[in-house]
This record gives sequence, structure tokens and C-alpha cells, in this order.
Amino acid sequence: MSNHNDEDDTLLITVTGTDRPGVTSAVLESLARSSVTVVDLEQIVMRGRLVLGVLVTAPRDAKRLRQAVTETVEALGMSVDIERGSGDNRSRPEGRAHVTVIGAPLKSSAMAAIAGRIADCGGNIDRIERMARYPVTAIEMDVSGGPPDVLRTLLATEAAAHGIDVAVQPANLLRHGMRLIVMDVDSTLIQGEVIEMLAEHAGFGAEVAEVTERAMRGELDFEQSLRARVKLLQGLDASVLDEVYEAIVITPGARTLVRTLRRLGYRFAIVSGGFSQITDRLAADLGIHRARANTLEIVDGRLTGDLVGAVVDRAGKAQALREFAADLGVSEAATIAIGDGANDLDMLAAAGLGIAYNARPVVREAADTALNVPYLDTIMYLLGITREEVEAADAEAGIVTPAPPLG
Repeated sequence: MSNHNDEDDTLLITVTGTDRPGVTSAVLESLARSSVTVVDLEQIVMRGRLVLGVLVTAPRDAKRLRQAVTETVEALGMSVDIERGSGDNRSRPEGRAHVTVIGAPLKSSAMAAIAGRIADCGGNIDRIERMARYPVTAIEMDVSGGPPDVLRTLLATEAAAHGIDVAVQPANLLRHGMRLIVMDVDSTLIQGEVIEMLAEHAGFGAEVAEVTERAMRGELDFEQSLRARVKLLQGLDASVLDEVYEAIVITPGARTLVRTLRRLGYRFAIVSGGFSQITDRLAADLGIHRARANTLEIVDGRLTGDLVGAVVDRAGKAQALREFAADLGVSEAATIAIGDGANDLDMLAAAGLGIAYNARPVVREAADTALNVPYLDTIMYLLGITREEVEAADAEAGIVTPAPPLG
């Protein structure tokens, strides 16, 4: 008697066709008659077309099972393929990674290039899932067999060539736990630079903007350049801080990011080389748990052109991340830092995941990953959260999400 009941002997049943209610249950009921064990099960639906894969232990009477499944599937007007093999569907354990690809648009040529580089380094794409289709297209791939560090280097080159974003993260439990997200403020959480907005009121907008840009590229010492710019604000009435705050534009997606991840228990902090008179109000308005920034000195209702206390510089930002993590009981490995300028580099390096957001080249090259789309909530796709899940949670809370365009 042949030993077809060996647990390593399996049948892969693949059902395809127009989706309808009851397909999966009908197929599984036909399998139940043969008393097989389900080893793996996966199903996707794309534009009404179903692909159902069921991996089962091979029964003694494989012919009877084939006949039962075939009759069931054909009665549903669908097609079935049954293939015998050995082993289950375990992925190779070494070098497991999540690869997230984001584009607006995301062209097939870009995806082909990414898939090609994954194959070049010995990686295998085990699973693909769409995370979002609007306003960007985001695709996540589970990859095994490709070392994450090697993948990150190879895919970064393709991302730059095709004008898309690619993030590579090791597959581990950290992704599923509560994390601390620490964000830069100017040109990250908000659009533009507060010090430039203040300088416009003092008549030094162009001069300050030039110095700010050089500092963000890492060409100037941050503290020295900051004190020189703040000196130009001397004499301004403190009421301009209110005017500037009212003129601030929050980065698209920022409120959604904070609102959604707070529901999941995430903690948020902002660390800024800007000013506490602005960042403290931002934190309160957005529901951010911690904030640290420089403080402008105000005497008799006017800015003196000086700062109070130590400057929050490049090293200070990293220190703030560590202190916030310790205070909130979050390991540094479970922190995410987001920034765009050279003074964010130490903070990005200190975090478990450092994200360069619409950043200068020196920052993009040093960070774990880079995002170059104008929507801060795309960061959620790197955490395995889909746009559909976000919209469903908002709908339950009575928040209306604009419908995406047709097509």
C-alpha cells in the first residue's frame, strides 16, 4: 500500500473565477468529505475575480477528492487546478523583510525593476498586498531569502531611477507593538519654516531663508546659525507669534496619522529646532503627548533676539527621543523618527526606524528609508496599516473621507 497519508505529501488546490458568496465554504465542504487537514489557505479578490489557494494533506483516495472538488468548482462556473507535491508553505526564515513600494503613479516598469532586484539578491516574494490606491498607490511585499540591508541598498537605486519610494524593514514583532513616533516640526509636521515666517515680519525673510536652507543641508553649525537668525527678530511684538501660528499649514495627512495611530496606542512627540511658543500649541491641538523646542526670550511683550536655556540642536534632538522613550516606557528600538534636515540625523540614527521625509539628499542617504510624497499619513503603510482600515475607523467615528476618483 502506498503511503499517501504522509504529512509531507500535499495537494495544492487553486480555484479561479468570478467571485461570489459561498465559494470558499463550498470548496472546504467538498474537502471535508475526504478528512484532509488544511495546511495553508490564502485568497485574494481583484476586480471581482477570485483566486483561492488551499494546501491540504494528501488523502488515501486522491482521485475521489479531485472528483469532488472539480464537480463543486465547475458547478460554481469556476476553474480548478490540483497539483501534488511535498512539504507545506513555510517561507524561508532567513532574511525576511517587508518591502513597501509607494508611487503616484506606480508604473508597471517600476514594479518590474523592484521585483527584478529582489530576485537578483536571492529574494523570493511570498506575498503581495495593496495598502492604498489613492492618493498614492502603495504595495507591500513580504520577501524571504534576501538580506534586508542588501535589499535596501539595491532597491534605493531603483527607487531613485523610477521616482518612487521604497521602504525595507526587517520582519519582526516590533511592527505589531505600541511605538513612539518622534517628528521634526518645520517642513515635516508643518509646511514651511516658522523662523522664516517670523523673519518676514521683521523684514529679513530672504536673508533668514537662505541661512535656514544652508543649515538644513548641514553646511552651517546649527546653534550658531540659529542664534544669528533669532537676533534678527529683536524688537518684534510677541503678538506676531499668534499671527504666525494662525498662518501655519499642517502637512496633509498629519492629523490622520496622529488620530489613527493614537487609536492603536501609539505615542507621539515633536522635537524641533524651532520655538516652544509654537510647538506647544501644535502638540495641544493635534493630541501629541510630548514636545521639546527652543524658547524665544520675551521681555515687556517683545522678542529680545535671544533664546532661553540650552539650544535643541542635532544632538539635543536625539537626546530628546531617548528621554521621551524612557519616560513613556518604550524601548529605543520601538521608536520611529521622522525628519528632513541635517539636524535630524542623530535622531533618525537613534530611532529603531528613521524616515527621511521630503528630505535633503544628505538625510535621504543616511536614513533607514525615505518618503518623497506630500502626505504624512503614508507612513502608516510602512506599519502594515491599509487606507481602507483607516477610512473604516474614521467612518465609525463619524469622520467623512473624500471619495477617490473613479478609475
